Amino acid sequence: MAVFLSGLRHLYLIFYNWIVFFGWFLVFYFGVKTLKEFGYEYVYDAVEKPLLFAQTAAFFEVRSHILVSSLVISWSITEIIRYSFFGIREAFGSAPSWLLWLRYSTFLLLYPIGITSEVGLTYNALPYMKVPRSSFLCVSFSLRNGNKLTFLSIEEVAKS
Repeated sequence: MAVFLSGLRHLYLIFYNWIVFFGWFLVFYFGVKTLKEFGYEYVYDAVEKPLLFAQTAAFFEVRSHILVSSLVISWSITEIIRYSFFGIREAFGSAPSWLLWLRYSTFLLLYPIGITSEVGLTYNALPYMKVPRSSFLCVSFSLRNGNKLTFLSIEEVAKS
């Protein structure tokens, strides 16, 4: 049974890595193609479906910003390398040395681009995320108060 489960795990990892590689490759392909042909304003619309497929997460509403282009392209290159590395390694037992080098070297360039893009997009989204102070809660746990959780608004905390 253990051999069967090990083989099943191995097949799962092969398929998983290649499917995610394919998703990120589509993000990269459509991102670069759209950036080249139409400009950064249209990149998100071009990569939205493959990005949701590859990332399965919500994305910023700031969709027509140059930072979206740099973010999805740096992400897709990183993920293409990552998942092809793991896919080849799982399928054949090892990956070529050039792919190993790419796997552990390209982050020196791509991660700062991705992080800068994420921080920039977050900064640009701050005006849309402002919430009235009264909607924030403070949670207080007090042993002296009978081990009860207490929820207070910011205003209530300021008064005490």
